[in-house]
Amino acid sequence: MLDALDRGWRTFGTALSFIAFGVGGLLLRLLVFPPLRLLSRDRETLERHARGLIRASFAGHIRVMHWLGVMTYEIRGLDRLHRSGLLVLANHPTLVDVVLLVSRLPDADCVVKSRLANNPFTRGPVRATGYICNDNGAGLVDDCIASVRSGRNLLIFPEGTRTPAGELLGPLQRGAANIAVRGRLDITPVVIRCEPRTLGKGEKWYRVPARRFHLSVNVLPDLPVAPFLEDGSTEPLAARRLTAALGDVFRGE
Repeated sequence: MLDALDRGWRTFGTALSFIAFGVGGLLLRLLVFPPLRLLSRDRETLERHARGLIRASFAGHIRVMHWLGVMTYEIRGLDRLHRSGLLVLANHPTLVDVVLLVSRLPDADCVVKSRLANNPFTRGPVRATGYICNDNGAGLVDDCIASVRSGRNLLIFPEGTRTPAGELLGPLQRGAANIAVRGRLDITPVVIRCEPRTLGKGEKWYRVPARRFHLSVNVLPDLPVAPFLEDGSTEPLAARRLTAALGDVFRGE
């Protein structure tokens, strides 16, 4: 009986969290970002303030989910994120990991799907923050390199989508490694574990696990890109080797 009540409450809490996230994005678009544009005419300043607001709102969302008893979390090596000009690469087991990471990453920039720029609940934040849309084709890598070199902290999930159910890690796309290699940018790897698994790829939000889930985030020491370019390795070869090394890191090998 108590287990059924607990699961029912967490189902309600999860639904409430989704509603709060959508409504929050809509309110930011309608009530917060318009006056912010009036107060700041400089686009770079506007985007920096908008990213700060997103970070604060995401931190509030994580606190709400924790308070509702939906989740617990821990972050190790958080001080490694308190720098600028980082290329942060993480695995992506659940919807919530991006919210938690952005809430802890100063001046976070992200690569987002183009459809989010047209979604009424996310369009305002995506456009105001200057997040990079993934529909830029050949210019995407250059945009990402420019973001890091400008001092922003760029967060990318090399899997490109959430980890498939039943797998520790999905196939890694080579785009993130190409950014690191072409830009000669060291990587800050972040390994995320979600136990029990929930809100993963193909999983319905209302199928809550038997107990509240725990999100473990481990920010590892930087992975230098220079060794992958030694011995005259071409950039494509270096990117392949770096992608393989990232897979080992995310799998804990």
